[in-house]
Amino acid sequence: MKKLAFVAAAAAFALTACGESTDASEDAVADTVEVPADEAMADVPEPVEDAEAGLTEEEAEAQIQANEDQAEAAADAAESAANDALDAAQAAEAAQDIAEDAQ
Repeated sequence: MKKLAFVAAAAAFALTACGESTDASEDAVADTVEVPADEAMADVPEPVEDAEAGLTEEEAEAQIQANEDQAEAAADAAESAANDALDAAQAAEAAQDIAEDAQ
């Protein structure tokens, strides 16, 4: 029963802490958001496609394959490093056990 009273009191305090809420949507009307944004972007030129930046489909596929190969190699290296660290931790634990047994 005391827990219920404590929870009810905590809930009451939490609700009173809310008090007055400000609604951000009232402040963000079109006149205060969109118009200044449009004015700021008025002098910016329209984006254009860079003909040199594009890749052919074959180049894109080759790039994707190279990225996948690189990611797989990195994952293999990470797995190997994790296994080496685990082996080292096990060896250290075994050495510690031997040292404790020798005492």
